[in-house]
Amino acid sequence: MRWLKRMIAVAVLSMSTALAGVGATYGQDKVVRIGFQKYGKLVLLKSKGTLEDKLKAVGYRVVWTEFPSGPPLLEALNVGAIDFGNTGEAPPIFAQAAGAPIQYVAYEPPAPKGEAILVPKDSKLNSVADLKGKKVALNKGSNVHYLLVKALEKAGVKYSEIAPVFLAPADARAAFERGAVDAWVIWDPFQAAAEAAIGARTLADGTGIVSNYQFYFSSKKFLESESAIVDLVLAQLSEVDDWAKGDIHAVAEQLAPAIGLPVAVVEVALKRQAYGIKPVTSSVIADQQQVADTFFALGLLPKQIRISDAARRPGT
Repeated sequence: MRWLKRMIAVAVLSMSTALAGVGATYGQDKVVRIGFQKYGKLVLLKSKGTLEDKLKAVGYRVVWTEFPSGPPLLEALNVGAIDFGNTGEAPPIFAQAAGAPIQYVAYEPPAPKGEAILVPKDSKLNSVADLKGKKVALNKGSNVHYLLVKALEKAGVKYSEIAPVFLAPADARAAFERGAVDAWVIWDPFQAAAEAAIGARTLADGTGIVSNYQFYFSSKKFLESESAIVDLVLAQLSEVDDWAKGDIHAVAEQLAPAIGLPVAVVEVALKRQAYGIKPVTSSVIADQQQVADTFFALGLLPKQIRISDAARRPGT
């Protein structure tokens, strides 16, 4: 993707020239507010501290806000509390259906092993088909929601034939450990942590079932007014991504203290992650449209949506 990096470099250079005097002119920096989750490329970017220097040079500063999962992050973007963030494939669909002014600006390639349906190590459940009539914990509206739907479909089980229990990751882990639910659908690094700490067993991950994309978003208003800043953030993310895929152990050592997990667990999760931040393509939009159509068919969305309406257009 050399052409993308060249394009971003030109945009950032142009922006640097145009905005170099902003801070001096107004006596204070402008702000870009970034929402992040406990794990991922944005956490790495935050910990490296390189974005701050790049933004300062053009009269901006960054404010970081952590969220427990994708849905509340996109709600914050909806109400104008943040300008930029990233989530899995399902949260933006629910957000767009609710009228949130989100814009897809980039994505990471599929990482199907980075999410899974887990059962306790001594569970008698041995296949997804065995989930019929069982309680399954998951974060409502998250990427694992789609994994569960498609895994059940592949196994010949209707979504209405299981009992979903909607819980945030920490609460779901607690319910899973005490036996209050029969299975738990979760993503890394929570997935890797449960495997290591309590021997959780995988019924199915996303392989052959779902893509498990990660997407980056800006609010429509921020993208329209500050597109060069969005490109600057994406350029810095690409640099961090290049570093991460080249030295996973070093990344695990840096991330582990921040997210409170052993280095070995973080390393397992990182190896299941995808690398290479790219502009959104028509084929990715088509894949995302299938996710939206599936949720609508199940009655989980209030209306049909067109993903293309929320995708960044070339040149913006």
